[in-house]
Amino acid sequence: MQSRTPASRTGRPRSAAADTAILAATRQALVELGWSKLTLGDVAIRAGVAKTTLYRRWAGKNELVVDAVAELFDELRVPDRGSLAADIEGVVLQFAAILARPEARSGLMAVVAEATRDDALRERIRASIVDRQKHLVHAGRARAQARGELPAETDAARAARTVDLIFDMVAGAVVHRTLVSAEPADEEWVHGFTRVLLSGLASAGSA
Repeated sequence: MQSRTPASRTGRPRSAAADTAILAATRQALVELGWSKLTLGDVAIRAGVAKTTLYRRWAGKNELVVDAVAELFDELRVPDRGSLAADIEGVVLQFAAILARPEARSGLMAVVAEATRDDALRERIRASIVDRQKHLVHAGRARAQARGELPAETDAARAARTVDLIFDMVAGAVVHRTLVSAEPADEEWVHGFTRVLLSGLASAGSA
């Protein structure tokens, strides 16, 4: 079933406080009820809003859960730890810590499973989570280039492909490690992963 796109509406401005309460209530419901039992009615009660308020903002449960999980990933920052390797380790450890949260784990796995048969939902995941977090790669690469750790790329198309590749490698590895293999992405694993990633970046830069 395809996700419905909410129609544009006029009226009172959207309340940021209500959005925050709804997304927090969604994550709480995910932990306590699980994906299958979560309903918009339950979320509305927990958030202290009318059910119609949810439907003015989200077309259904799929979209609501994507946005609730996406808000968690907005906490990610690229720390300035003095070197590219240390910066990567810092952000990967943050990412792994978020994925260790029950609400992130259950929510992300549920919407990814639903997206296998819902193209519109897949695009929402791409826009709300994937594309929204690529700024982390841009920021980390720019800082490393300023330090002289990575060469500058003058070809914009090639630079964009490199950003996509780095993001896919980091996100794919950490998600697989924590959610599929169910193994800890601890400091030892993150250190080894970063070493492998950087050796690949060095090879790509000299190609």
